[in-house]
Amino acid sequence: MYFGESFRFSLQALSANKIRSFLTALGLVIGNASVILVVTISITSRDYVLDQIRGVGSNLISAQFSAGTTSATQVSSDFIKLADVDAVRQQFGSRIIAATSIMTNNGRVLINGKEQDVRVLGTDEQYPLVRNMLLLSGHFLDANEVEQRQKVAMLTEKLAQKLYGNTAMAVGQVLKLFGLQFTVIGTFKERTATFGQSEIADETVLIPITEIKLFTPVERIDPMYVQARYSSDVRPLTAAIKQVLESRHRPGAKFEVFNLSGILEAAEKIARVMTLVLVTVSTIALIISGIGIMNIMLVTVTERTREIGLRMAVGASRKAVLEQFLTEAVVLSVGGGFIGILIGISIPLSVRFLTDQIRVPISPVSIVVAFCVSLVVGVVFGMLPANRAARLNPTEALRYE
Repeated sequence: MYFGESFRFSLQALSANKIRSFLTALGLVIGNASVILVVTISITSRDYVLDQIRGVGSNLISAQFSAGTTSATQVSSDFIKLADVDAVRQQFGSRIIAATSIMTNNGRVLINGKEQDVRVLGTDEQYPLVRNMLLLSGHFLDANEVEQRQKVAMLTEKLAQKLYGNTAMAVGQVLKLFGLQFTVIGTFKERTATFGQSEIADETVLIPITEIKLFTPVERIDPMYVQARYSSDVRPLTAAIKQVLESRHRPGAKFEVFNLSGILEAAEKIARVMTLVLVTVSTIALIISGIGIMNIMLVTVTERTREIGLRMAVGASRKAVLEQFLTEAVVLSVGGGFIGILIGISIPLSVRFLTDQIRVPISPVSIVVAFCVSLVVGVVFGMLPANRAARLNPTEALRYE
């Protein structure tokens, strides 16, 4: 029997019991759709988490003073200074994209007729690059404004809305801070929200670090940010920066220098474990579906015993009978798997039409795996019924009632 003829007979046999064939294939439909959706959800969630972490700052290294000697004077001298930032820039110039410093103070501004506390950060022109800030209006601090100690300021989005109604109206306004007048040159926000876990709060003002030094009794850089040029160099550079800071300060001073590599690796490991667990569950569903196919095919063999005997009596070989029933099982499993694959692809594609905020990638590997598993399930679990049909005695099969 040729494969085409066997395939045609299989379709006729399956179409004779449409509802039973559909219910048998339903398990594979669900199983294959689950495999693709599980992998898609896992990849999407992993990419989203990693993008959020990277959004804080790519290849970011942070350094801050953590502990020192007991004397207040000695502790003050142990803080990270602007000179330390310059030393890092000079020593690691070819290995970094930028290095920036933060000095923090508190100020009071007039909001809706009442003075309220706001966070004031002193920084330089490299800060927006390192921290991946998003400019909403105006422009960021530039090198001349920092070097010349110009009285200019940038506002966070929420503070600009409170003071002037919107971000565009804030540019060019004059803000009174520390008893002096600062001209607003721009507004910004974090590209990835840190919900107050970073130095940026909802109501924050950025001014040149050369200007905030005048209103801060102790020079303390907290933190210093460094952006490594290559992701592979983040960990070695982290250790090297710590060594430089310790060499420039007293032996009792301790500095905490860390990066986001550990968080990124942890997120990737969690995603891999989740994918493995969910794929295992989907695989179990496919195996159960295969057992269902085997049971139904065994029942089919029993129901069609006289037909099998008749075919053998007119010259059909055992191999031809085996091929026919094996083809039926494969058609059932692959057909159900193909429908499941279409469902598994269509759901992520439909999400893309609903939102542009989240990228939903579809893994080609998951599609190939789902199809191959469907084929294997059909062959493996269809072999037993097909063998049983091929081994029937033609004489006994013709007498079967």
